Amino acid sequence: MAHEGPRLPAARGPLSTAVREYLLGAGPLPPADAAAAAPAYGDDLQLALYLCYELHYRGFGGVDADLEWDPGLLRLRAALEDRFLTALRADTPVHDSVEDAVAELLVEPVDGGGVSHFLRDEGELWQLREYAAQRSLYHLKEADPHAWVLPRLWGRAKAGMAAVEFDEYGGGRPDRVHARLFADLMTDLGLDTAYGRYLDAACAETLATVNVMSLLGLHRSLRGALIGHFATVEITSSPGSRRLAEAMRRADAGPAAEHFYDEHVEADAVHEQVVRHDVIGGLLEEEPHLAADVAFGVGVTTLLEDRLAARLLASWRAGRSSLRTPLPSGTAHVS
Repeated sequence: MAHEGPRLPAARGPLSTAVREYLLGAGPLPPADAAAAAPAYGDDLQLALYLCYELHYRGFGGVDADLEWDPGLLRLRAALEDRFLTALRADTPVHDSVEDAVAELLVEPVDGGGVSHFLRDEGELWQLREYAAQRSLYHLKEADPHAWVLPRLWGRAKAGMAAVEFDEYGGGRPDRVHARLFADLMTDLGLDTAYGRYLDAACAETLATVNVMSLLGLHRSLRGALIGHFATVEITSSPGSRRLAEAMRRADAGPAAEHFYDEHVEADAVHEQVVRHDVIGGLLEEEPHLAADVAFGVGVTTLLEDRLAARLLASWRAGRSSLRTPLPSGTAHVS
């Protein structure tokens, strides 16, 4: 039975066209080997993969919920994943140990050339709005991809992971759920808070940062890499969130826009310790053979975030929109 959800986005090439048409019952899927020829980080493959993964979240309006487990879609998804994961393994620097991988995360870049630095120091309101629109693909389902790892952990790692996720979901208070707080941020910035609203506008680099979470979360064999991804997010979140909170204040974006990042400065400073000592420590105590996977998860997260940062900064420094379709003018918070 079809159910309501976000509308399907426009296709970006032959793979995403075929997946889109199949979801609507209007055409066949391409052969699985078609994925091998597609650029791994390109718009077409990343959107096709995103469409497959989104069936495991809220699905799409007019799309049968049972297609989540359609054998043909799963075969195609596996081929798309193989193309993506092969590229990630080839392009991600190898760390000697988990300790080395995590140590790199704890050192702030000397040049301060990241997106949060740019937005804090010189970002304009239109760039803050674009950043929120891009990030909404993840933040409106924040913590969900990581929750898939919980049944695959036990002992100290499971307890630590559950404790952090409990905070992400508002500690039992719906008004404190981080996805709700991000929707409030979007309201302050004059953005549409509907789930999936900016999928059409988001660039391929943004899709890849969300797809990798789904990829790692949905595969038990990649649970170590998912923990590495989660650790990277939590360890780097607090200093980056501090800069983004300052950017929101400087632009007078609004109290909810400031609060979302202020909340992450505080919460993620605590989460960092839990993730490092209990989640990673507990996992490797039980399954030491997953150390290389944890390090890979750290490296692949950094790789894809760096690719997204390069896309955003190149566009903004040239005075261009980073989105595939620029945002309509909106009414942001007025103090």
